[in-house]
Amino acid sequence: MSATSTGQNDLQVFSDALVAAVESGAKSVVLVNARRRQSGSGIAYAGDLILTADHILEREEDIQVILPDDRVVTATIAGRDPGRDMALLRLAEAQAEPAQVMQEPARVGQIVLALGRPDRAGIQASMGVISAVGGPVRIGRGSVLEQYLRTDTIPYPGFSGGPLIDGRGQVLGLNTSGLSAGSLITIPAKVAWQAAASLAAHGHIRQGYLGIRSQTVSLSESQAKALGREQNTGLLLVGLAPGGPADRAGWMVGDIIAGIGSEPVRDHDDLQGFLGSDSIGQTLQVQILRGGSQIAVPVTVGELA
Repeated sequence: MSATSTGQNDLQVFSDALVAAVESGAKSVVLVNARRRQSGSGIAYAGDLILTADHILEREEDIQVILPDDRVVTATIAGRDPGRDMALLRLAEAQAEPAQVMQEPARVGQIVLALGRPDRAGIQASMGVISAVGGPVRIGRGSVLEQYLRTDTIPYPGFSGGPLIDGRGQVLGLNTSGLSAGSLITIPAKVAWQAAASLAAHGHIRQGYLGIRSQTVSLSESQAKALGREQNTGLLLVGLAPGGPADRAGWMVGDIIAGIGSEPVRDHDDLQGFLGSDSIGQTLQVQILRGGSQIAVPVTVGELA
C-alpha cells in the first residue's frame, strides 16, 4: 500500500474523501416527518422546496421538515407524482441549502453513497457501486420511469427520499424503496429535477397525449424490410380519440407506429418514453406502416388532462 507525501496511505485518503463527500451532500438532506412510524428523508431542490418520496407522505397536514442544523419547520405539499413515487414539499420561507447536482451521466461501476436522515441523530450513509442503468420501464398507474439506477447500497429504514451522491457529494438521483418491493432504486437527478420543476409550477406531472389506443403486434418480414432495420414489433392503432392529436394528424385505425425520428417504437414503453412533459406542444416525426409501406406522419403532442 503506497503512502502520500503527508504520510497517509491510499486507504486513509480514500476514507477521508468519502467523509468529505458525505459532509458535503448532507448539507442538503433533511428529515421528513409525515407518517406515524419511520420518518423519511428529503433533498433540498431549492431553498424553500424539498423533493422526497411520495410514499412516505401518509398525511397531507402537519408535515414537519427537520433541517441539517436541527431546526424544525412546517411544510405543505406543493405537488405529488404517486406513479413515480415523487413529491415536492414547500417551506414557508427559503431555509434549506439547495443540493448540487452532478451534470455528467451516472456510470455502471461508479462508487456512490446513499444518504439518509431518518432521525434527529444525524446523517447516515451506505456505500456501494452503480450496478445497472436501465429504463424506460412501466411502473404502474400508467406511469413510465424514463430511466433508473440500481446500486448495491443498503436500503436502511428512512433512506427513501434521500439522495444518491458521487465522490464529491453531488446528487446523482433520488432514492426510493417505493417502486421495487422494498429494494432501493434511484431516480436519476435529471428525471427527478424535471419532475420537481413541473410539480412546483403545476402541482402535478404534465404528460404528453396522442389520443390513441394501441396494442403491440409482430411485424412481418416485408414490414421490417420497409423500415430498413431489424425490428420485430410495433404498435397497432385500434382506436383514435375524435379530435385528438393523432386524429387531427390523419392517423388511421390499422396504422402501425414503428418509430419516432430515428428511434424504433416497439411497444408501449418505447412510446411513453417520447411523451414526457417536455414533449407537450412538440411535433414528433412518426414512422407509420400503412398498407405495407412506410410513411412519415408528424403529430403535435397534446397534454393529458
